[in-house]
Formats: sequence, structure tokens, C-alpha cells
Amino acid sequence: MLSVIVLTLNAAPVLARCLDAVHDAPNALVSEIIVCDGGSADETRELADAHGAKVITSAPGRGGQLAAGGGAASGPWLLFLHADSVLDRGWADAVTQFMEAPHSETRAAVFTFALEDDASAARRLERIVAWRNRLFALPYGDQGLLIANSLYEEIGGFDDMPIMEDVDMALRIGRRRLTMLPVRAVTSAEKYRRAGYVRRMLKNLLCLSCYFAGISPAHIVRIYR
Repeated sequence: MLSVIVLTLNAAPVLARCLDAVHDAPNALVSEIIVCDGGSADETRELADAHGAKVITSAPGRGGQLAAGGGAASGPWLLFLHADSVLDRGWADAVTQFMEAPHSETRAAVFTFALEDDASAARRLERIVAWRNRLFALPYGDQGLLIANSLYEEIGGFDDMPIMEDVDMALRIGRRRLTMLPVRAVTSAEKYRRAGYVRRMLKNLLCLSCYFAGISPAHIVRIYR
């Protein structure tokens, strides 16, 4: 029933855990795993192949890679994931319940944001993201996306954007059609530790503000990087 699409770029240190969590699902649930790679120079593609994933390659860029993965998927349901996010046990039950609910093909779902870090700053960021989800229905791409292929095609799929593709997709889905699943997607906190939590959060806020101000994602990505 479910095509799992994983976005990768030099993801060898984290990919195995992501795919192992996907493999925890019953065989009847996941029909295919597609790893869409942006031209990794490490062992990402070899690891994906060893885990039974179909590997495709596209130009680097989150929106374009996600779009390529979605276009290659054949299942009636799509689950998009980042390679550094690991789904908690029980994710398959939550996904199955969502897909079997009435009119689920007209809605989409994301997981609960969590960071793999014991620092108090990580808990603060998790609360901020939960608040952002409740008030604005703007989840991070790290929270994954579960969506019927029919709805995905109806709203035009992921746009080939270098950044803000998660916000763009959430806005097109709309808050009334977006459900938060009670299962965590635990994401690596390395980028926050490396840049500093406060600095990274302020940069994310600046990028979001620029997007809503109408600034091109091609310019916003320079701020992000």
C-alpha cells in the first residue's frame, strides 16, 4: 500500500537507522522504498541498495529530490522522509489507522517532531515546533509527510525548490486537511549543535519570514546556508 520515499545527500552515517525503522513495518504495509539521492560522494547509495531500496538520482535540492521520488512511486499512499529522521516504534500502526479512517485520501499527516539530544534546548525547540504546528499547521520537513498519491497529484506534488518546500506543501494541503500523528520522528540534532540552537532557530525564523514576505527561495537558501 505504501511507497516510502527517503531524501538523501551524503547520508551514510544516518541512513541505516532510518531504513531499519521503516523495515519494522509489516510486509503488507510497505510496498517499496525509494531513496532519491542528490549525488552523494559517500556510501549512501550502497547502503540503500543493501537495505532493499530502489535508488534513483536527481540534482541536489530538497524540493526537486522529493518531487523525483514522488514521481517514481507506484503505491496509492506516499510517505516522504528525511534520511536523518527515525520513526518511533508504533509508527506503522498509526499510519495504518490514518489510512483506514473515512475520507483519509482527502487529508495528509505528519509525525511529531523530536530531536535526538538530551539538551534542554532540544526540548524547548520541540515545544516551539509543536506550537507552530497547532497554531499555523506548518510542520518541518523532518516530520515526514503521509499523503494519498491521488491528493499528492491533485495539489501538484512537491515543487522544485531549494528550500521552504515543506512550508509550500503544507500551505497547499491546508490546515484543515493536515493531521498530526501521535508518533515521533526523531531527527538528528547535529545541525543545531554545530550552529548553536539559538542561532539556528533564529535563522529558521528569518527564512520563514522571508518566504512569507515574497522573497524567492533561491535567495532564502543563501541565508540558510
